[in-house]
Amino acid sequence: MINIIRNTVLSILSKENRGYITPEEFNLFSRQAQLDIFTKYMYDYSLALAKQSARMYGTDYADVPELLHEIVDRFLVENALQYDNIQNKFYMPGDDPSQPSEQKAYKIIRLTYDDITDIEKESSAKIRYRLNSNKISPTEEWPVYVLDENGSSGDAGIQVYPTTITTNVTITYIRYPKDPKWTWQLLSSGEALFDQSQSDFQDFELPLLELPRLVVLICKYAGVSIREAEVVQVMQNDEAMDAQQKA
Repeated sequence: MINIIRNTVLSILSKENRGYITPEEFNLFSRQAQLDIFTKYMYDYSLALAKQSARMYGTDYADVPELLHEIVDRFLVENALQYDNIQNKFYMPGDDPSQPSEQKAYKIIRLTYDDITDIEKESSAKIRYRLNSNKISPTEEWPVYVLDENGSSGDAGIQVYPTTITTNVTITYIRYPKDPKWTWQLLSSGEALFDQSQSDFQDFELPLLELPRLVVLICKYAGVSIREAEVVQVMQNDEAMDAQQKA
């Protein structure tokens, strides 16, 4: 899909000699465009559920919430968390050196201990109160976790209470999509030729139905880069029409 999108973008930009973007620029714009679309899925899903409750959406092929749910499910991951004995907390997904760095968490869905005990999320403001309470202090039967965003190492982490829990913690979460990368080899003429056999090649992870939106967003970013106001305006109009159709 990524090569189709790049060819489409270059075709739009080259029309009437509006400009050109390099493969490196295309990859940067592609990453941002994919993130823009991905991070709106949660909002779109919430809005779609509200509309479905108001009977503005149908079922079967018209079941928009189900479609969005299926898309987000592509990024659902379950992994065992690794404990950092120096920082005394669990690594956030993607920060653990033994795990692929592209598995960074976008939203935590669930934490479990020993595969059967749910670990409840607690706020940083309330955890001290609970730790000092004889009645509601966390136990291995009723554990809690706190997101640590300001560790001494500068990395985020997950602190589970009681602190005797240092193993057998499993996380279910929605990960960020992998950064798309259009890879190429240079011809003798200096032209970049698409080469997906390279080890760092990465296609878009969004479904094919997002191809038009990806093209629009990448063209908009490219228009800003080459200072082509008309390109930006056309793409913004397309975005506005798309948003109006969904409203």
